[in-house]
Amino acid sequence: MEAKAQTRYLRVTPQKARRVVDLVRGKQATEAVAVLSFAPQSAAEPVRKLVESAMANAKFHADKHSEAFDPAEYVVKAIHVDEGPTMKRFRPRAQGRAGRILKRTSHITVVVAPAVKGAKKTRRTR
Repeated sequence: MEAKAQTRYLRVTPQKARRVVDLVRGKQATEAVAVLSFAPQSAAEPVRKLVESAMANAKFHADKHSEAFDPAEYVVKAIHVDEGPTMKRFRPRAQGRAGRILKRTSHITVVVAPAVKGAKKTRRTR
């Protein structure tokens, strides 16, 4: 059974969050959590928590429908980062000017699902 989790208004720039998200897309959920635990990027911790939350949601749905739940068979089916609202701040600059600072936010969505048996992994080419 497919399960979803999302975080909104995360104070990480979408560009930096996408670097972390690309590390775990298509991986086994338990492997994704392990990879994110040791990733040095600041966005790794919120993404790890989000994957764990999606797994907890999957476990909840499995228990609700009296189905067996094995975390090892779940994969990160889809994960994407969308841009949230940008907070605008100003920093004083030389000669009375003000420089604009953009504090960007992200919305991250994760979908985990059981791996399809016999499915062949394909690499996406760019």
